[in-house]
Amino acid sequence: MNAALESLRARWAAMGSREKLLVAVAAALIAIALVWMIAIGPALSTLRSSNEQRVQLDVQMQRMAALREQARGMQSQPRIGREEAVRQLELGARQRLGTSGRIVISGDRVTVTLTGTPADALAQWLAQARTAARALPGEARLTRNANGLWEGSMVLTLPRS
Repeated sequence: MNAALESLRARWAAMGSREKLLVAVAAALIAIALVWMIAIGPALSTLRSSNEQRVQLDVQMQRMAALREQARGMQSQPRIGREEAVRQLELGARQRLGTSGRIVISGDRVTVTLTGTPADALAQWLAQARTAARALPGEARLTRNANGLWEGSMVLTLPRS
């Protein structure tokens, strides 16, 4: 290490003043570029994107607050029995799914088989099943066909009495 340093010092001493100036300017430019790439550039990039990120976080926070209020509202609702939950599920299926949905109830599990169900009907029925029947989705195996309709099966869990 000392030999390499001594070699550089000897080269520096042998250079003319114009060469020394050019090497110093090149070293300064390299140092400035490194400082820019390591410290200033990333900080400016973060600063530029901070407003957009803040807006996205505000939207997420509003969604979470709405979900929190929905959860509180659902928690404050009176408990319903199994029979009422089944009745609500079947009623909702007839109203929302029509002939495209078939329900099979086994204990506290409800299996729903969908064949060609429109997305809006499925969404409305799921919302009604969650709020009116207090059924919780457990698993879903759904696919969207070429016509944009949903097919497959879902398993919901009924509330405990």
